[in-house]
Amino acid sequence: MKLPVKFAVWLLPFLLAGCFHKTNQNPVQPLAPPIEDTPPPKPASAPTNLPPPVVTVPPPAPEPTVQTEPPPPPVKHKKPKPTQQASVESPGVSAIGQLSSGDPSQMRNETEASLAAIDRGLNGITRTLSDQEQKTASQIREFLKEAHTALASGDVDGAHTLAAKAKVLLGELSQ
Repeated sequence: MKLPVKFAVWLLPFLLAGCFHKTNQNPVQPLAPPIEDTPPPKPASAPTNLPPPVVTVPPPAPEPTVQTEPPPPPVKHKKPKPTQQASVESPGVSAIGQLSSGDPSQMRNETEASLAAIDRGLNGITRTLSDQEQKTASQIREFLKEAHTALASGDVDGAHTLAAKAKVLLGELSQ
């Protein structure tokens, strides 16, 4: 059975659209039963003829006896003997820095000499300094001033530390 072309063209959109008798119905969702707000039942009254509660207190625990032992004697460590190689490798400056000889007048003289050298080095810079370099030079002068004040008050260690800081800044400025 052959259909005419006009009829097939007219029928084609209906065939492509699908069935007409189906309708899109959303399935009915079952609902939960309504919540009923009923007050909870009243608790039954407590019986009044109960015996009084019995409270028992545990007996105190016996104190443990502690035997005190004398503290162990302190451990004495032997100092390692310096080897010849160690004395060759460190000719006066240790890994923690330069150690003072304990003579405050010698350290004072070294600090004064260092302050004078830093002052000469700072005054010996003849080039034009940038803003940052001028701030560094000002900081060096402040360290020098504080170091001289510390020396005058007898704080040789503080003056030495300030001189060291000024020397580091002068090294950066001289580069």
